[in-house]
Amino acid sequence: MKTTLDSIEINPPQKEIGSCIWLHGLGADGNDFVPIVQELHLPHEMPLRFVFPHAPMQPVTINNGYVMRAWFDIYSLSHFQKIDEEGIQKSVNHLESLIEREMNRGIPAEKIFLAGFSQGAAIALATGLRYSKSLAGFIILSGCLPNYEKIMAEAHPANFTTPIFIAHGTVDTVLPYGLGEQLRDVLEKNKYRVAWHSYQMAHSVCEEEIGDLADWLQKQCEVNVIASRR
Repeated sequence: MKTTLDSIEINPPQKEIGSCIWLHGLGADGNDFVPIVQELHLPHEMPLRFVFPHAPMQPVTINNGYVMRAWFDIYSLSHFQKIDEEGIQKSVNHLESLIEREMNRGIPAEKIFLAGFSQGAAIALATGLRYSKSLAGFIILSGCLPNYEKIMAEAHPANFTTPIFIAHGTVDTVLPYGLGEQLRDVLEKNKYRVAWHSYQMAHSVCEEEIGDLADWLQKQCEVNVIASRR
């Protein structure tokens, strides 16, 4: 039986043209990225609905088993040494339930963006690449894809042309810059539509990044979301 995670939902003043489901990073919660709704400064004619789910509470091995909000367990600083595939799949199932809920609200899959930061980025991409319906786009901030070989082998053709915004900090010590470059290279090798951005920042989000994301998001809304309703 599928369950739907508790979420913070922000609806625009007028009828939405699409949705963006945004996943936070390890130890945070859905409140973490709520301010970005205003910071994106989307124009009046591009009203998006935002959904910020809270990850489940669970012990995290790398943090001495401390219970916190996490999309999957992390066993070591080497993100590819041992992978919590079961935990990743559970979170993928949660995100798929949220996508289905948006579709039940009347928002088609092709008007739904998936976004995430760090751990949340991994789940957004692991879900989106394998999803059986075309989605509007993927926003991957300071993330990586620990089980990328498995994910790429299971990728669904429905999202082979879905645009992907990837941003990473050059001085990130949590998820080193090389992991972001590796993700970019894997996706580009498989002919995905990647918009790559790097910034002089740590494991965080910066003002320039938000500006670039806003430009990209407006372009995708113009091309993929608004146009599809005509």
